[in-house]
Amino acid sequence: MRHARFLAVAPLLGALALAASGCSIKRMAVNGVGNSLTTGPSVFETDDDIELVGDALPFSLKLLEMLLNESPDHRGLLLSACKGYTLYAYAYVQRAAEAGAEDDIMKSREAAARARKLYLRALGFGLRGLETCSPGITAALVKTPAEAVAKTGKDDVPLLYWSAAALGLAVSANKGDAEMIARLPEVEALLLRGLKLDEAWDGGSLHEFAITFAAASPAATPNPAALKVHFDRSLALSQGKRASLFVTWAESVSIQRQNRPEFKAMLDRALAVDVEAAPNLKLSNQIALRRARWLATRADKLFLEDESPATEGKTP
Repeated sequence: MRHARFLAVAPLLGALALAASGCSIKRMAVNGVGNSLTTGPSVFETDDDIELVGDALPFSLKLLEMLLNESPDHRGLLLSACKGYTLYAYAYVQRAAEAGAEDDIMKSREAAARARKLYLRALGFGLRGLETCSPGITAALVKTPAEAVAKTGKDDVPLLYWSAAALGLAVSANKGDAEMIARLPEVEALLLRGLKLDEAWDGGSLHEFAITFAAASPAATPNPAALKVHFDRSLALSQGKRASLFVTWAESVSIQRQNRPEFKAMLDRALAVDVEAAPNLKLSNQIALRRARWLATRADKLFLEDESPATEGKTP
C-alpha cells in the first residue's frame, strides 16, 4: 500500500502513457511505476494523522485501479489494492457504521453494507494476486478450501493474510447473512496456510488474526490455551509495539468472557504503546488507539456487571 507516492508519480505515468507507441511498451511503463510504488516503506503506514490518510485513500485506491487496468496481473499492485481497500473499509466505513449504530440505525446499516462491498472488492484483488501463481485457486477455495491453498508458497503470505482479512471482515459486517457465514472455512484455510508458511510474518499479525477468528467462529468454543499461545507469540514477535494486539484480545476474548478487569487492563496496555517506537506501525497503532478509546466508553454496555472475574484462563 504505497499510495502516498501516487501524487509524485502521476505526472510521470501520464507522460509515459503518451510516449508509449504500443500496448507492450505502455504496460512496461506501468509495471515500472507499479514496482516503484509497491517497493520499500509506505509513508501512509508511517503517518499518524488518521484523518489525513482517510482523505487521501480514495484517490489513491482509484489510481491503483487505473494502473491495474493497464497491468492486471501486477502482484504488487493487486496486494496494495487488497490491503488498501480493506484498511479503508475497516478504519473509516465500518467505524462510521459502528459509531452511528445508536443514533441512526438506517445510516449505520447503509455504512455496514458499503463496508461489506469494499471488503469484497478487496478480496477480489487479493484472489487475483493469488491466481497469478496458483491458477484456479478462487474457484477451488469455495469447494475445497484446504486443498485450494496447498500449493501457495511463502511469497504468497501477504496475499493470504489480506485476502483472509478482507473476507473475514466482510462476514463480520453481515453477521446474520448465512451465505457469508458459510465462507468462514475459506478464511480459516487462508489463515492456517499463512501460519504454516511463515508464522512470524509482519511481527505476528497472523497470530493476532488467529485470536479474532477463533473467538468469532461459531463452530466451537475457543480453546483458552490456544488463544493464549497465539497472544504470547504475537506479543513476542511484535515486541509489544503493536497496540492492535491488546485491543484484539479485549474485544474478541475479554468481552466474550465478560471479564471487565481484563478488558480494562488490555485497553490500558494498548493506550500505553509508544507510537514513535515503531515508525512503520504509526498508522495502525493510531487506528488501534482510537478503537481502544471508543471501546472504553462503551464498557457499561458491553458488560453485564461492573466487575467480573476471569471465567476461562488467566489474563495474558
